[in-house]
Amino acid sequence: MENIQAVAFFDLDGTLLNHQSQITPEITKAIKALKNNNVLPLIATGRTVVEIEHIMNDSGIDSAIVMNGQLIQVEGKKVYSDEFTYEECSKMYEHVKKLGHELSYYNDQQIWCSGHNEIVTNAYAFIHSKAPIIDRSSVEDKTVNMMLVLSEDGDEHYLEHFPEMTFYRNGPYSIDTVRKGVSKGTGVKNLFKTLDLPQVPTFAFGDGINDLALFDACDNKIAMGNARSELKERSSFITKKNTEGGIVHALQHFDLI
Repeated sequence: MENIQAVAFFDLDGTLLNHQSQITPEITKAIKALKNNNVLPLIATGRTVVEIEHIMNDSGIDSAIVMNGQLIQVEGKKVYSDEFTYEECSKMYEHVKKLGHELSYYNDQQIWCSGHNEIVTNAYAFIHSKAPIIDRSSVEDKTVNMMLVLSEDGDEHYLEHFPEMTFYRNGPYSIDTVRKGVSKGTGVKNLFKTLDLPQVPTFAFGDGINDLALFDACDNKIAMGNARSELKERSSFITKKNTEGGIVHALQHFDLI
């Protein structure tokens, strides 16, 4: 940690991963080169640790800001965790069921959900994953860092009834739910604060709406060629698409590898 010259944060889908949600050999080689150049790479994602273990192994990245900033892991160790209370989870469950939706619960060790239906199946298939196990037991004695509302609608309802929370709809079937003000950007700030890292240059790579906060927290903002227009407008550099070597192209552009 003492010799870190820069920190790079990578979103996953549409950014670090290819169209099949996989790490390519080129990415693995680039990450190794980053580390050799004393650049600390982190994954910055809405997913949790158990969902991305294979990605971390394949890429060689062992540090991550997960669940949109609710938890931070550095070199395999948990260094920061923001958790929902039992009351917050119960209130969310009541509203989800009222609207006919389902709910998934996340911590760094496991994922479980309130039920299965077509939308739940579609939501996880969207990220090339299987629906989590059903567990309707009380969450009173469980750690919950993030909740995922499984729905195609209801966004305005949740915004109205849960002003203390932030919602990220990152696909047609689900809404990431975290504490108000929590984001990938606050994850960056908490990383530096918790580890007392030196103020080195930071690089953000992303393509979606929940990467805007990550851009705001970093010095260099790299939008993928396939990124949303909102990110491209805020970017320092627009690289190639994730499927066309965009990560390697940008790292070379900034002389990081």
